[in-house]
Amino acid sequence: MGRVVVCTNLTLDGVMQAPGRPDEDIRDGFPHGGWAAPYAAMASVGDVFGRAGALLLGRRTYADFASVWPGRTDSPFTPWLNMTPKYVASRTLEAPLPWVNSILLEGDVPDAVARLKRELEKDALVMGSGELVQTLMQHDLVDEFVLLIHPLVLGSGRRLFTDGGAGATLQLVSSSVAPNGVVAATYRPAAS
Repeated sequence: MGRVVVCTNLTLDGVMQAPGRPDEDIRDGFPHGGWAAPYAAMASVGDVFGRAGALLLGRRTYADFASVWPGRTDSPFTPWLNMTPKYVASRTLEAPLPWVNSILLEGDVPDAVARLKRELEKDALVMGSGELVQTLMQHDLVDEFVLLIHPLVLGSGRRLFTDGGAGATLQLVSSSVAPNGVVAATYRPAAS
């Protein structure tokens, strides 16, 4: 049985919006896009990618990744992204999806993800996809959070843990600090 692992960049004030590029997500006039790029923090959690057998993405993150990654022939990450099955939660996209190895989840997202967890032998990795993460949290479908916490406070932007969102009691499993100040913290839901 696979697990759902959320791996995401965060600021100290919890912002996850547009970590990679200035034009990545300008909703609500967000002026800080690309804030995580100078830190290259994802490189510090390569084992997370090694344990993943699939990506689980929301519509917005899928569309952004599909518009950027297939053409990035200069990145060693591109072949992995292309070859890995990508399961996409969306109420507006229609199959077939344009990026190779992309599968549209059918029906109710929590039910589809629960089925996917039973079918997968390796982890399903969620990157970005804040709204999807909120849905998964509401249904106790997240098995692990790998949070890359950057030494930045942006003061605005979309956050991973929203006001009025699902609550959780988490247990720290591991942590490390990079020389640039990024804290990689792995949490799992605490046993009841």
